[in-house]
Amino acid sequence: MRVASLNLASGRGAGGRYLTGPALGAAVAGVGADVVAVQEVDTGQSRSAGDDQPSLLAAGLGAVDWRTAATMHGEPRPDPLPSWTPLDPPVLRGPGDPAPGPRYGVALFSRLPVRRWHVVGFGAGRARLPVPVPAPGGGTRVSWFPDEPRAAVAAELGTLTVVATHLSFAPATAVRQLRALRRWAAGLPGPVVVAGDLNLPGSLPGMVTGGRRLVDGQTFPATTPRAQLDHLIAFGRLTGRDPAVLQLDVGDHRAVAATVVPG
Repeated sequence: MRVASLNLASGRGAGGRYLTGPALGAAVAGVGADVVAVQEVDTGQSRSAGDDQPSLLAAGLGAVDWRTAATMHGEPRPDPLPSWTPLDPPVLRGPGDPAPGPRYGVALFSRLPVRRWHVVGFGAGRARLPVPVPAPGGGTRVSWFPDEPRAAVAAELGTLTVVATHLSFAPATAVRQLRALRRWAAGLPGPVVVAGDLNLPGSLPGMVTGGRRLVDGQTFPATTPRAQLDHLIAFGRLTGRDPAVLQLDVGDHRAVAATVVPG
């Protein structure tokens, strides 16, 4: 089974413009995986033309089943200030469900039948991220943007469980969330693969969890990567083959992928 992860950046392409409609699905089609975790996914957001991005991604990836876990309602980016409401617990949505917006969160797509879905929320950290925003009278100023609520969504497949997540930009909070995710994943049918933007570099996620790192390669930023923030971490009797770091036509991170086999 080939598993991949991608930070979609709400559909931003290499030039900073948002890909919309079928172009978004086409941009992710080349990831070539059976199960794909995607972070920063929009539903009904003005910045991404109001698209139902999960449905477009499912079409591009050839997914037979999927779930998105929305963690925010409203517009999450400051213009000049954010106007969003945390969704706690996160709201799970799948094929055929209405697409209320504006929402934002993580998603997991599968070309294989899924036996059961699970979701868990981790809340938001206390850290704030400095973000340049338009200033009155022209120019820009720095706005301290609050951390987002975080969540994980898991799919029980025939031979393993895959978990998609996106952790806090604050390292201490991300470590705490990763430990909570590991405890939660221990109750899922194993073996388990965690796929996502963990916002923790290199070998640290494996050290924190005791898991096996399946891909070793720099992923961020996409154009000239200097750090690996995107990971596939295995728990249980699993090994990875043919690891890859992929630069797609969408997202501000490079995607990671590996074929997961018992062993």
